[in-house]
Amino acid sequence: MLAAGHAAVDFYQGAVPALVPFLVMERGYGYVAVSGVVLAATLLSSIVQPLFGVLTDRRRMPWLIPVSMIVSGAGVAAGGVAGSYALTLLAVALSGLGVAAYHPESARLARLASEGSHVRMSWFSLGGTLGFASAPVLVTPLLAVWGLGASPWLALPAVLGALATLPAVRALSGGGAVARAAAAPVSGRDDWPSFARLTLVIVFRSVVYVGLSTFVALHLGGGAAGAVALFTLFAGGAVGTVLGGRLAARWGRVRTMRLAYALAVPAVAGVVFVPGPAAYVFVAASSIALYAPFSLHVTLGQDFLPARVGTASGVTLGLAVSVGGLVSPLVGAVAEAASLRTALACLVAFPVLAWLLARTLREPS
Repeated sequence: MLAAGHAAVDFYQGAVPALVPFLVMERGYGYVAVSGVVLAATLLSSIVQPLFGVLTDRRRMPWLIPVSMIVSGAGVAAGGVAGSYALTLLAVALSGLGVAAYHPESARLARLASEGSHVRMSWFSLGGTLGFASAPVLVTPLLAVWGLGASPWLALPAVLGALATLPAVRALSGGGAVARAAAAPVSGRDDWPSFARLTLVIVFRSVVYVGLSTFVALHLGGGAAGAVALFTLFAGGAVGTVLGGRLAARWGRVRTMRLAYALAVPAVAGVVFVPGPAAYVFVAASSIALYAPFSLHVTLGQDFLPARVGTASGVTLGLAVSVGGLVSPLVGAVAEAASLRTALACLVAFPVLAWLLARTLREPS
């Protein structure tokens, strides 16, 4: 149930990039303008999400999960029909606020439900990845036929996700043994230096992934070809998420993370420089490599900060899908000043930086 809810809320993370080609076609927005839309959806989320994590460390707020889903859906639905660029930015920012409110509390409950298992936590993360992957499949056909005026229908997944999640939220926050375990104090020493390095790894990963999700559709031609590229990018993430959990159970989280980022370097380069249909293979490979450590970031962060699970979740799970949007306008500016290929080529440096920094991390004791 928690994975289903995660799918519903992260659908709106994928819906914003899926809106980009239609904002370009119907409203004539340029690269910088659509980068600003992505920025609006992620900036508020990036800043506020750790604050929600601090709040959930101090006070349990399970009601925040369904409410944040509704807010996320309402923001994207309104963004497609907003009458001006400013209102579009405000609407998608509202969606980002909902995403920010959702993740820390849901990650805390998911950690409880998964009982510390990397594989089980990867299934929770898989829900979010599938939400990403489903966005272009649902958004593109809907808007291709009826245009941006059909955007209010995009609020429906939020309503369904909230209804699906309510039973799990009640079970994990009621008065039973599971809920009492959730309220029990957690002892352990917080390793802030390791957590800070992990956070930088997530930032580097986020820059390259959000850059790809924003511009890969346009890079490969837009329209149906672009929708296929986005679906390939997001669906590859589903494979990577499950694969990462299983590899971590066998080899350890840090070793798996290092391998994933090493493989991401040639994969991202292939997206940029390999022409024709073969580029889709590299899109899938990039997504798998960038998503293999996705759930591992969350559990590593929680283990580095065992007394502040909400804070760790707000930073790791939030930054993993949001902070890259802060750099997205710079990628758009490079694309307009030089070319889109040049802008995407700059992204190759970030998995290199993530790999180098991941080599400094060790498994928490």
